[in-house]
Amino acid sequence: MLAPILDPIAKALSRAKLTPTIVTIVGLVVSIAGAVVIAMDEWVIGAAVVAGGTLLDALDGPLARFQGTASTRGAFIDTMSDRFGELAVWGGLIFALRGDELSLMLAVFSLGFALLIPYVRAKAESWDAEGRGGWMGRAERMILLVGGIFISGLGFDVIRPMLWIMVVLAGFTVAQRIRNTWVQLPE
Repeated sequence: MLAPILDPIAKALSRAKLTPTIVTIVGLVVSIAGAVVIAMDEWVIGAAVVAGGTLLDALDGPLARFQGTASTRGAFIDTMSDRFGELAVWGGLIFALRGDELSLMLAVFSLGFALLIPYVRAKAESWDAEGRGGWMGRAERMILLVGGIFISGLGFDVIRPMLWIMVVLAGFTVAQRIRNTWVQLPE
């Protein structure tokens, strides 16, 4: 779906001789910088910076395909970078929410579910099961999270409704993945 947007950028990065791993690491550093800005209560700027880091992270796969360098190590670095980047953004938001106990609690539960979603999949795959499914993959979580932070930074107080949506949908995704894995496992 995003190939028409990402492919030309990935081709330009390939011409510039950037490797997918460098793009992954730069994307992570940019996302962490955005998370720090969010923690400093500059939500619009922070969300925009995180969006830039997330875009860079989305380019490493197409770049690896164009360069013919896709590898298990690259996929591993990308997956770890995804977790660290998402954790950083949640950490920045949680820090910014200090003093708002309900929103803070919702953010902590959202973070927990965000970490459980890929964990359930990885654990399922370690048992030769497929742990996919659910509505809140990383892309959907990041769109909702960064979008909610950005819109709230503009003065529209949508952070708490966004967090409720995240808790419900991410929690449901964890439950779906657990169920999908459970039915595939031998008794």
